[in-house]
Amino acid sequence: MRRSDMRRSLTLGALIVVAALSMRVAALQQPAADGPKIVEVEKLKDNLYLLKGGGGNTAVFIGTGGVTVVDAKNPGWGEPIIEKIKGLTNKPITTLINTHTHGDHVSGNVAFAPTVDIIVQANTKANMEKMPIFKENNGRGMAKRTFTDQLAIGAGNDRIELYYFGRGHTNGDAWVVFPALRFVHAGDIFAGKSLPLLDPNNGGSGLEIGDSLAKAADRIKDVDSIITGHSTVMNWNDLREYAQFNKDFRAAVEAGLRAGKSVDDIAASWKIADKYKGYNVAPERVKTNVTVIANELKK
Repeated sequence: MRRSDMRRSLTLGALIVVAALSMRVAALQQPAADGPKIVEVEKLKDNLYLLKGGGGNTAVFIGTGGVTVVDAKNPGWGEPIIEKIKGLTNKPITTLINTHTHGDHVSGNVAFAPTVDIIVQANTKANMEKMPIFKENNGRGMAKRTFTDQLAIGAGNDRIELYYFGRGHTNGDAWVVFPALRFVHAGDIFAGKSLPLLDPNNGGSGLEIGDSLAKAADRIKDVDSIITGHSTVMNWNDLREYAQFNKDFRAAVEAGLRAGKSVDDIAASWKIADKYKGYNVAPERVKTNVTVIANELKK
């Protein structure tokens, strides 16, 4: 009876999590509220800028022949991004890279000129094709090029390297590396020092995210600084710590399930380790991620 009750509890929990995540992802894809769209600019290097506000962090890389943009924020924020770039350089925007499928990172795509080359990981394109905003705009802003595991564009100081190391936030989380500047944009697989939003509806995985992060930390070379999805710029030690944080969370969930605990019991008893100081962990995210992992382990 106890095992049967646990199965029913996990199934119900999984349904609740899917519904909650669907609402969360839908919220990321809704038009932003009316009001001034203020883009804040932070200069990271002479030709690399971080644009904040209106969704996920946007990177602007000014190359020899044009501008590469990484992520385009919420609906209605594409034009403010473009206008802000005009104040930084008179070079044309030639390339737009999306780190993953969520609306607060891709919706602004529709404002960019049809000539702009839009590049994403292959799974992200499949996820984007399901999004209403691209259907409503007759495919404008949809990715034109994809990669599976790795892609390099440009040469010399203009070289940009794209990597995919496995499932995490979604199943298409791209790492965008600017080798000459020793910077990488990680998107929301490393949104900041908190429990990640795991989106199983778009292939996200609580079982794999720690390993995917560790692969990035091990395989990306000669990079010092990380543009996170929603937080401040962080360093390589932060990335390694975050990979271990997610591995530790998975291990705690697995141990709780082996001990016969319910999702609610595991979530209620989980405490962040003292070594992870400065992490912001919302109680509702704990329960959601416990349920996602438990559901994955059932498969």
